[in-house]
Amino acid sequence: MKTEKIIKPANGYLMLLIVILLFIGGIVFSAMEETIVYAIVSLIGFIGFFGFILVNPNTSKVILLFGKYVGTIKSNGLYWANPLYKKKTISLRASNFDSERLKVNDKLGNPIMISTILVWRVTDTYKAAFDVDNYENFVRVQTDAAVRKLASMYPYDNFADEGHDEDITLRSSVNEVSEALEKEIDERLSIAGIEVLEARIGYLAYAQEIASAMLKRQQATAIVAARHKIVQGAVEMVEMALNELSRKQIVELDDERKAAMVSNLLVILCGDKEASPIVNAGTLSH
Repeated sequence: MKTEKIIKPANGYLMLLIVILLFIGGIVFSAMEETIVYAIVSLIGFIGFFGFILVNPNTSKVILLFGKYVGTIKSNGLYWANPLYKKKTISLRASNFDSERLKVNDKLGNPIMISTILVWRVTDTYKAAFDVDNYENFVRVQTDAAVRKLASMYPYDNFADEGHDEDITLRSSVNEVSEALEKEIDERLSIAGIEVLEARIGYLAYAQEIASAMLKRQQATAIVAARHKIVQGAVEMVEMALNELSRKQIVELDDERKAAMVSNLLVILCGDKEASPIVNAGTLSH
């Protein structure tokens, strides 16, 4: 048998009454009659106590008889079965696993620190009990392996200026990366009869040895982008000013004056500090 088999043994409450009657009745009648028959009945009642199986909510009992798989009890309650059965408890509750921070290389070879948060539960008790040695340790090892593989498939961030413009990155594409991680882990854990409920990146950062350099790079990229926006806006404002002066015929400027005005406006609009204007009370020549 290679699949899970659900069984439901005898009602434990009824058998509890029967076993108690056999045990106590055998002792009483054995003392009264002084025959070995009642002693045997009492012994049978005592052995019957070992056949009770208590199944708590969201847990299961895997039943074995001399190494042979008999079935799995998933319904909670008190049951009674063969006292020779060996019972193994497997939890069906959702479990949470927060992996350790792993140091791996992303798609571009940059060292990063990454960890994952995994929510999982057992769906096939046969596979969890017999197809792997220790299913809880199996979850930890396979999750780490899946995270390492995932990190090598995507870059940490986009570097368009270096020709690495990726659609999916670990930092910005949270949903896509989580879906890929969940699929990868689910494929690995299916051999153990485990279902992945949720998988997502819990921690993501550059490794310590390059974190400072990458921070400076990100700051430089942001400064360049901001400067580009400022210059673009300044040029549009200068163009608007020249057009308005010409349209309203406020002043006539030759090419040299226009060049000087453009230069002054760009310095004022693009400068880091506020400009200190100098008022010219004379003519345009001074």
